[in-house]
Amino acid sequence: MLISFKNDYSEGCHPRILEALGRNNLVQQDGYGADIYSEKAKSLIKQKCDAADADVHFVSGGTQANMLVIAASLRAHESVISTTTGHIYTNETGAIEATGHKINAVEGVDGKLTPSHIQQVLDGHSNKPHVLKQRMVYISNSTEMGTIYTKSELKALYTFCQANDLYLFMDGARLGSALMAADNDLTLADIASYTDVFWIGGTKNGALLGEAIVITNSVLQEDFAYHIKQRGAMLAKGMVLGTQFLELFKDNLYFDLASYANEQAMRIKQALIGYGCIFWAETTTNQLFPILSNDQIAQLSQKFAFHHWKKIDENHSAIRLITSWATTDERVEHFIKALKKV
Repeated sequence: MLISFKNDYSEGCHPRILEALGRNNLVQQDGYGADIYSEKAKSLIKQKCDAADADVHFVSGGTQANMLVIAASLRAHESVISTTTGHIYTNETGAIEATGHKINAVEGVDGKLTPSHIQQVLDGHSNKPHVLKQRMVYISNSTEMGTIYTKSELKALYTFCQANDLYLFMDGARLGSALMAADNDLTLADIASYTDVFWIGGTKNGALLGEAIVITNSVLQEDFAYHIKQRGAMLAKGMVLGTQFLELFKDNLYFDLASYANEQAMRIKQALIGYGCIFWAETTTNQLFPILSNDQIAQLSQKFAFHHWKKIDENHSAIRLITSWATTDERVEHFIKALKKV
């Protein structure tokens, strides 16, 4: 069986979460997120975000979270701005467009947007009312390229969005990895301050499933629960999600798991650097994009699973390696030994 570095959700969930689900299994609770575990988890997340007035909602997956937030926030004639690498643009099967909203995609830098990128889109849509009205900016942290936003970058984006009547929305599928990156200077409280809405990814950081949507803008909070129900995202057994996020945030488990995944990735990165490897994107998170010869990739593919990410030239390609909370030292060592052979 191949050792997989394809994603950070190949395993089930952290043992503490499995234990908590078993412990609470026969305790009767109200449904649809009104259980005590969900309520405690929401309170903890608001404390961590230093955002007492925020609304927190649990849903089962990332595409669902993105679709809900964008569809609930935009009117029929409004669109969302994203990088061309953004998950909503490349990997969600037109989920946003299926709700009736166009994605205005623009080339970013290292998977990130800047105010000048957004201005490009706005400048190209000046013939009002004959063009769509841009109303939201979508970013990911960490990005789909494994890069992260700095506090100054996020604050600049938020200030620009405020000045141009745009909502700023952060996809946090790998937010834990971004927050625990060695060069990160953002906190959850910063993100709550400099976005209108964001979500905290559990699926890719130790949970069995689930994401926590955090809405700080009071305008977007109104009637959001109705959208969740209408789009089939309100779980009757909401305690399944609440229990997991309570376990993740009652201490530092969420952050510890992300830190561990990053550390395992950096071990592999240092080995790659030692062998003279260069990278398609420079990252300090749990995603790596080394450029290898096609022959080296073929040899590694015999023992390891990973994504063939991007053709560089006729003889070289970038692959994507991802580590997780469950990536063992043994698996990392196996991969480093295989690197030495190729």
